[in-house]
Amino acid sequence: MRTMRIIITTLVVAIFETGVLSAQNGASASEILTTTEITVKQGHNSQFIEGVKKWKECYLKHNGEEEWTMWSRQQGEGQVYIMAGTISTWGEMENKDDVDNECYIELLNHILPHIEKVKSRVASSMPEVSRSTPEDTKYIWVTYYNVRNENTFKQVIREVTNAIKNKEGSPRGLWYNFQLGAPDTPHFMVVEPYKGYADIDIKRDSPAKVYTDAVGEEKAQELWEVWFDTLEERWAYIYKLNPEMSSY
Repeated sequence: MRTMRIIITTLVVAIFETGVLSAQNGASASEILTTTEITVKQGHNSQFIEGVKKWKECYLKHNGEEEWTMWSRQQGEGQVYIMAGTISTWGEMENKDDVDNECYIELLNHILPHIEKVKSRVASSMPEVSRSTPEDTKYIWVTYYNVRNENTFKQVIREVTNAIKNKEGSPRGLWYNFQLGAPDTPHFMVVEPYKGYADIDIKRDSPAKVYTDAVGEEKAQELWEVWFDTLEERWAYIYKLNPEMSSY
């Protein structure tokens, strides 16, 4: 599917080999995450969805073996989708998938006419502070961060995550450090998986409380001062998995 990646990058759409969530299951080494944010033209959402389905049908018909997922953003301006996946090495970017050539016409005729714009980004996973992902995940809460000092930010994340792991047995999210993208690309993001909106209602101690309980008020206050000194801004969206537009 690497040919597809090259074609789509050029023509403003992307499909990648594995899902943003499943890639972290059991991963012990950092992986490369590539995401493409697709903004659909106003009034073209149903046509875009059908176009992706047509491409998927063609790809599977020709025995394509790679996988991808599609997520729809639930808040914010416009109709936005995220297609994302991981690879282990940069060299995999050059691999080719001949099936893509068979389905090029579906991309050209049924997907591209309905796209307003895209943003492509590349990030590295942070397995040392990331959890595995439940297979029944249907929603993800994604928080983005811009910071003044990446090393300092990572230090805070490590300390708080260790406290959460000690109390709960594992981290709560999947962390990524962005490496490539446009000037508005954030520095970090954390992905929190849920199987439904009701899961979000479950009350848990905040990371700040967990850390404070673990180390005491004085040491916690020192870390919060570091946190607020390096944090510039943060924002968040919820994304919903669309299985019909995904490869499974």
